[in-house]
Amino acid sequence: MRKPSVLLSSLLSTALLLLGAPAAGAADNGSWSVFPATATAATGTRPYFYLSADPGATLTDKVTVKNKTAAPLTFRLYAADAYNTERDGGFAVRAQNEKQRSVGAWATTDRDRVTVKPHGSVTVPVTIKVPEDAEPGDHPGALVALDERIDPADAGAVAVGIQKAVGARIYLRVNGPTMPALSVDDVEVEHTQPLVPGTGKSRAVISYTLHNRGNVTLSPKVALKAEGLFGRTLLARELRGIPSELLPRQEVRLTEEWKGAPQLEWGEVKLTASARDTRESAAAGYFALPWLVAGVLLVLLAGGAGLWIRARRSRRRRA
Repeated sequence: MRKPSVLLSSLLSTALLLLGAPAAGAADNGSWSVFPATATAATGTRPYFYLSADPGATLTDKVTVKNKTAAPLTFRLYAADAYNTERDGGFAVRAQNEKQRSVGAWATTDRDRVTVKPHGSVTVPVTIKVPEDAEPGDHPGALVALDERIDPADAGAVAVGIQKAVGARIYLRVNGPTMPALSVDDVEVEHTQPLVPGTGKSRAVISYTLHNRGNVTLSPKVALKAEGLFGRTLLARELRGIPSELLPRQEVRLTEEWKGAPQLEWGEVKLTASARDTRESAAAGYFALPWLVAGVLLVLLAGGAGLWIRARRSRRRRA
C-alpha cells in the first residue's frame, strides 16, 4: 500500500514563488489571499509589509486572511524567513518546521489558527519584537497562511500529499549602517561543438554564482562580454533571468547560453554585476578547439615526438 508524504517545504516555496516580483496586489492563489490590514480606506491597499525599526523596538500591525471559496477554511498562521531559491533566485520562505533566525523568529500572531467563513475574512494582530542585538539592514520574510488539509495527488508510482500556503511578504529594515556588496564568483565556460569544423552549430554555457555579501536587498544587473584573440569583442550583452531581488547573504548559481560560440578561439569571458553603489567583475578564460583539429594536432605532436626520439637514438649510435 502506498503511503502519502507531505512535501511541505517545496510546496511553500512554490506557492510563494507564484507571486513573482513585488506587485500591486495581495498574495493570492485563487482560493484565499493574505495581506496587511489597511487602517482606513484613505490609506489604500498594502500588498506587503514594509516596516522599519530600531534594534530592541516592538512593532504592531495586522494581517488579513480572505477566503474566496464557498466553504469555510482553516489556516495555520506563522512567520517565516525568506531566501532565494538555488534554481533561479526566486523569493521563497522557510517551512514552519525549519529553524527561523530573523523576522520569522521575531514575528508572532495573536492566534496561530483561524477559521474563515465562506467569502469572508479574518484580521489578526501581529507583533514583531526586534532583538537588541539585531543586525542592521534588511530582514525579509512572510506571514504565511497554511491550509493544513492534505490534498492527494497521484505522482505515478508514489502517492503524494500536498499542502497549500500563501504568504504576505515582510520587508523589515533594522535601522543602522547599510553595506551593499555584490560579487560574481566561480565563472566557468563549457563548450559543445561539432566533431568536424563548419559542419554544425557550436554553443557554450557560461555558469557563475551571484552573491549578495551585504546586508541590504539588491536588484542586480549583469553584463556579459566575451573577447577573443587580440582583444576582439565576440559578444556583449545584458543578461536576462537575473533575480529581481537578491536577498542579503544569499547566493544563486546562474547559467547563460552562448549560441554560435566560436569553434576555434582563445579568449576570455567577463561578467560584471552592478547594483546600488556596488560593482564587481570576474572572468574566466576559454579555449575552443574542435575534436577533429585536436586529434590531428595530437597525431602530429606524437609523430614529431617519435621522429625526435629516433633521431636522438641514431646520433647516440654514431657517437
